[in-house]
Order: sequence, then C-alpha cells, then structure tokens
Amino acid sequence: MSRVLLLAGAYNLLWGGFVVLMPAALFSWAGMEQPRYPELWQCIGMIVGVYGIGYIAAAANPAGHWPIVLVGFAGKVFGPIGFAMALMNGRFAADFAWVILFNDLIWWVPFGLMLLHARRRALEHSTVINRAPEEAESMLEQATTQKGENLLAMSNEAPLLVVFLRHFGCTFCREAISELASKQAGIQATGSKIVFVHMSDETEAAEFFKDYGMDDVARVSDPSGKIYRTFNLHRGNWRQLLGWKVLKRGLEAGLVRGHGVGLPAGDIRQMPGVFLIYRGELLKSFRHRRASDRPDYSSMANIWPFNLTLSALQGRTDEKVVGGLESPVANLRNN
Repeated sequence: MSRVLLLAGAYNLLWGGFVVLMPAALFSWAGMEQPRYPELWQCIGMIVGVYGIGYIAAAANPAGHWPIVLVGFAGKVFGPIGFAMALMNGRFAADFAWVILFNDLIWWVPFGLMLLHARRRALEHSTVINRAPEEAESMLEQATTQKGENLLAMSNEAPLLVVFLRHFGCTFCREAISELASKQAGIQATGSKIVFVHMSDETEAAEFFKDYGMDDVARVSDPSGKIYRTFNLHRGNWRQLLGWKVLKRGLEAGLVRGHGVGLPAGDIRQMPGVFLIYRGELLKSFRHRRASDRPDYSSMANIWPFNLTLSALQGRTDEKVVGGLESPVANLRNN
C-alpha cells in the first residue's frame, strides 16, 4: 500500500509539473481548442502536484493517514463524472479520456482497498472493548491474578498496564518481559502497575516469570484465550507471524539480543497487545500489527497526557473530569 501511494505521488508530481510548464500540450494532442485562460489549467496542475506531496507523506502510514487517501479517492471519482458530463455536452473531446484513465480510473481499486484496510484497522485498534457493557465488566471481574485479585478491583486502586503476551516460546514474548523488567521501576513511578495476561497454566508461568525476576508481578492465566478475544486480540495471519520483517526482527531479538526461543505453549497464532485500564475504563490501547512490534511501554503507562499527578486523580473519585478537562477514556459501562 505504501508503494501505491509513493507511485501515485510521483505520478501526480510529474503530471502536475508537466501541466504547469506546458499547459497547451494536452489540448493540442487531443485536437481541442486551446484554453482561453491557461493560468487556470496551470492552477489545476499545481493542485494535482500538491496532492502528490500528500500521497508521499501518507505513504509512511496509509491507514493512519486515511483522510488523505479518502480525499484523493473522492477526487478520482468525481473527476470522471465531471468529464462524462462535459463529454455529453460537447465541451471535451473523447481523446481526452486517456487523461481520465491514467489520472483517475486506474487508481480506484488500490485507493479503495487502502480505505477498506484503514477501516479494518480502525475497528481492530478501537479503544472500546468489543463486548456488551455487562460482559466487559464481568470479564474484568473474572480475570483473577495468581494472588486472587481481579482486574476490575485492582483498576479501582491504580492504573493497570495490562500486557497480553504471546506464547512463552516466542522470542518476542521473552523480549517484552525482559524489557518490562528493566522498565518496571519507571512504570511504577507513574503510579501504574504491570499485569501480564498469558496462555499457560500458573505452575509453568511461575517458573517462567521467575527467570526474569518478575514472579511477584500480577499475572492472569487465560489458556482459552477468552480475555484476549474480549480485548479484540485476534489470531495472526502468516504475514503478521512469519513475514520478512517479523523474521528479521526475530533473528535480532532471538540471536543478537539473546532472548532465544522455546517450545510453544498456548495458541502460537495469538497476537499480543497492551492496554492501560483505570477504574474499569480503557485509557490506551496498542494492538500489534505484527508479532514483532515493540510498544513504548513507558508512554503507555502514563495515565494522562496532561502531566497530572495520580494523587490529584485519586482525590476526584466521584467525577469523570480532571482539572476542567474531560478524561479521554472509553467507559466500559457506557460503550
């Protein structure tokens, strides 16, 4: 998808530059009367070129920059409609249709697919848990740690950085725990507590986390994957699990950084994710696009983007507004 936008951007820049420099050329080739005000046609060329800059900028993250793709797609739909009307009124020659073909029609399918992809990504990365309010709250209450505490009660006491792991044999799972072990003190300084969700039984988990010095950290066993599914964490496809970028990162994490690999335990296709939960509310979410993605755990653990202290928040237990600013949360009971 990024390559499509880069190609579209390059095409727009070339076409727009050509029209600006040679505004009469296309009309001559189509056997049409020259425009009375060529400056207007040059202005159109400039607009097309500016679109090209937007496409190139959006290529870094097509799904994230979907509004640019949408505007471009709309222009490529309305352009042919306008041309068809002008053609029926005898204002444009049929030979000009090749411009419409290359400027608009051939881009319908790739741009449409990019918008569909962005829509799916928006649904997957939505910060609202995809369950009925009662079921979502019930799941948090049923999710019990090795110490017998449930996530709903724990989230009423402090923000929870809930880290859903892949199976223990995965090098990225091991990398994540190792990184969190090194950042544990900093995360705790924000007032947040780390909670792991894994797919192994408690006996195996106790030994596994002990190797990383994280055996005292709260963890929830979810062999059936029910909690994973509640948080919209799906099973990965082959590109998410074994794509070239994943394999490259796997070699780096497993061999260069020494995290190694182990025997699979649990669903080997289960994708991971990270969520910040406070008072039964989902504040932040990160759902991995690839198994190899590395979230910024320290940033995820910060409860507010407004530099407010946790003590100030805890002093306003009866309100959803802090310091005059509405909290950017998705309340499980209201969604």
